Amino acid sequence: MKTKKAVWIPAMIAVTVAVLLVIYYYYMSSLSGGGPGPRPSEGGSTGPVGVHPRGEGRGGNGEIFKTLGTISVFLGATAFSWFWFKKKLRSPSMLVRRAGRLLHSFHKLLGWATLILIAVHGIYFLITKLQDNKTYTGLAGFAILLAIAGYGFFINKVRNKWMRTVHRLLGLLWVPVLLLHAGGSAIMAVIASLAVGVLVWILERSAGKTTKLVPEER
Repeated sequence: MKTKKAVWIPAMIAVTVAVLLVIYYYYMSSLSGGGPGPRPSEGGSTGPVGVHPRGEGRGGNGEIFKTLGTISVFLGATAFSWFWFKKKLRSPSMLVRRAGRLLHSFHKLLGWATLILIAVHGIYFLITKLQDNKTYTGLAGFAILLAIAGYGFFINKVRNKWMRTVHRLLGLLWVPVLLLHAGGSAIMAVIASLAVGVLVWILERSAGKTTKLVPEER
């Protein structure tokens, strides 16, 4: 029994690290005087989060690596959308079944792509913007994402009923940290993922009604 419960330990460590980093982010933000959120750049203007203050604006390296971070957010949301299809592979809707199988086949690939892009994005800004308070929320998100990837990798290798549960819970916990770090792009990604869930529900209800009507027409 203890061995089965031990599967929670890596997740608890990752979440603890993430929480401490978020607390430190708020602490450092309060010291800077402006509170959480984008701080004025060295030149006095406030630019979008992720753009280096030393002249790396539009078209610069900062913008490229910021874009990689944004792409990774949407890739992560797409991977998470598999949750809506998990128990729908025998759905009365042919569209839901096909979309579910397609998403299932790409779920792990999307997860690894998200991890790699965020790592590249994070390494760049660790080098160029280590003094930015947003670095701490980025590290918090990466700690949870690393745990998500680890559980995803071992799901089919470790026989434990809690593996998938922990994997899903970490995915949900990643969302608020992502919202704190990425802001607008994360909000859009969350809305898009929720919209997929609503669409699946609508398609299923529509297909279910059609299935019930067919015998009566005969």
